[in-house]
Amino acid sequence: RPVLRFVGTLLVAWLVFLVLTPVYAWVIGTRVDATPAGGRPGDQPGTTVLLVGSDARPGVAGARTDTMMLMHRPTVGDPVLLSLPRDSLVSIPGRADNRLNAAFAFGGPPLLVQTIEANTGIHVDGYLEVGFDGVVGAVDAIGGIEVCPAFDIDDRDSHLTMTAGCQRVDGTTALGYVRMRKGDPRGDLGRVERQREVMGAMAREVIHPLTVLNPVRYWRLNMAASQSLARGEDTGLVDMAAVAAGFVSATTGTGISMTVPVAGTGNVSGVGSIVRWDDDAAAAVFAAIAAGDTTTLEG
Repeated sequence: RPVLRFVGTLLVAWLVFLVLTPVYAWVIGTRVDATPAGGRPGDQPGTTVLLVGSDARPGVAGARTDTMMLMHRPTVGDPVLLSLPRDSLVSIPGRADNRLNAAFAFGGPPLLVQTIEANTGIHVDGYLEVGFDGVVGAVDAIGGIEVCPAFDIDDRDSHLTMTAGCQRVDGTTALGYVRMRKGDPRGDLGRVERQREVMGAMAREVIHPLTVLNPVRYWRLNMAASQSLARGEDTGLVDMAAVAAGFVSATTGTGISMTVPVAGTGNVSGVGSIVRWDDDAAAAVFAAIAAGDTTTLEG
């Protein structure tokens, strides 16, 4: 009986550790105001969270948003992770048409959320911002990830040199991999695919049994997340838990991972290189998400 009591006590302590560690990480994390002003789409079925990757680099003023994705958990159908290329040409409320990431530069998270809602008709329930430098700590905390570049990479801007083929990389290399754009013949469209690839690889490592069996790995992962994530004031823990499950599903093959349908690329005077959405196809995707029914969508 003493042995059973000891084992039972250890099990309870372990379960408490597994539950309280992410709660603690959530509590000490950073909060930001991401609630837009003015009219917004009404409440919609399911839950949609905007995931933003902010990229602050030495010698470069301000933070930039190189990653924008909508993570939607519907009431009917599979979860969807929808990439919105940063160079997407959109209407920014109160300003002239510009690239999507300009909304963040002009007005921070509130204007970015307002811009996405205005151009998609989708109500954004929550906001989660990831500092790209946090990718290094998170990837290293889980012992690295596997990525599979389709071509040799030599990109000076992202300080990345890689050969084609699957390989395990550390956090620094993973960061360069998600940043790299100029060395990709598909530019921003290729980058959003690599961003989803890295997030999927991280998700597979996070749900690996070793993550919860190794207390050091589990603690480091949660602390890395708390240091690199910022959440909107209105983003609740319960909503985020539901979306986290949808995110793992979408990035590990049981959900839908896709980019907004694109008609083509181009160059606009005063704006630069842009990505144009396919109006009809994109509208169908947005309508499915707004309805909370993703059965018509394919990754």
